[in-house]
Amino acid sequence: MPKKTTFLQLIKYGIVGVSNTLISMIVIFLLLKIAGMKDGPANLIGYIAGLINSFIWNRKWTFRSRTSWRQTFVPFIIMFVICYALQYGLLMWLNEYSTSYDKYYNHLIGMAFFTIINFLANKFITFGKER
Repeated sequence: MPKKTTFLQLIKYGIVGVSNTLISMIVIFLLLKIAGMKDGPANLIGYIAGLINSFIWNRKWTFRSRTSWRQTFVPFIIMFVICYALQYGLLMWLNEYSTSYDKYYNHLIGMAFFTIINFLANKFITFGKER
């Protein structure tokens, strides 16, 4: 049963993740292209937009948390910050050393990396105490 539950959570997390990715990428690309913002601030603002969407849907739908949002919000933010920092480091490294001339692909690579580590962190740390 736990494997089935984890698989279903992963599918739901993926669906929520697609909406997070769309929200984040739209915000990032608009800030880069229209506002002329630099990578760092645009990336952070885009991730914050996705973060709000992610907390709402993953708490209620993916992990079916029965714990008060006040008890899960801080651990959720802490896991986000840690995973974001790792993703941001990868993004900056790719922008510096990647042979790709299109920095937009580097943002997508960073998002894929973030998705994997953030799912694991939320499943086992943020919402894992309820099991």
